[in-house]
Amino acid sequence: MNYLFTICGRTGSKGLKNKNIGMFNEIPLVYYTLAAMKLASKDLGCSGHNVDFALNTDSDRLIKLVKGNLELPFTIIQRPEELAGDKVAKVTVIRHSLVYMQEHTGITYDYVIDLDITAPLRTKTDVLAAIKKKQENSSSDVVYSLVPARKNPYFNMAKYVDRYYEKVIHANFISRQETPEVFDMNASIYVYEPRALMSKEPSGFFNTNADAIIMRDTGILDIDCKDDLDMMETLAKYYFFVKYPEYREIYETATEMFNETNANSDEQ
Repeated sequence: MNYLFTICGRTGSKGLKNKNIGMFNEIPLVYYTLAAMKLASKDLGCSGHNVDFALNTDSDRLIKLVKGNLELPFTIIQRPEELAGDKVAKVTVIRHSLVYMQEHTGITYDYVIDLDITAPLRTKTDVLAAIKKKQENSSSDVVYSLVPARKNPYFNMAKYVDRYYEKVIHANFISRQETPEVFDMNASIYVYEPRALMSKEPSGFFNTNADAIIMRDTGILDIDCKDDLDMMETLAKYYFFVKYPEYREIYETATEMFNETNANSDEQ
């Protein structure tokens, strides 16, 4: 099997400025993604599979951070200007990465695994579970990660309509336990079918033929503002990295990779 791991991150951010090159508990945020890729790809490589890595970005600073790591050989894909706007679907960027890598390597990839930079609380088991789910459901276009939703549109979510507020879905459930189970997309793990990436409309990609894994609910997994960052750093440092060995493994691996990067920079 041929696996392609991708990181996609552009410059700027309306929610949290330069979040993709920011720090998280004194380590670059992107290194938590590198750590997850390293641990998961090691298991895949030990099984005899080919694993490649690509960074798609228009950020020189992100390129420097990722290329500085000594463990994962990343191919750098310079994101064209037309794909760098905040209204470009990420699926389009991942498709661009797939096309570039297949032309660059001559390899036909069986799976494309994208891990989001802004989701540091993600374990090796989570990544491998998503890959396994895609292998088991080979007809799916994508397997992505979800967490149990804290709010439910059938019961306790509202929208503003014509000067008043009303429930998002008009329903008469009297308790949340009666409502259909819903989930939050936590923007963490995506395992794509290359055929679907090439042919399916990006805007409705997740509306049909999508499967999922359910991850542990860590409250806020995707970081999009300063409050998210502050809360996640606290939760990670004093709870998840302390209580759960698999999250601690990510933190320790990220720390080791970053320290090696700094040592290599000092020697040069």
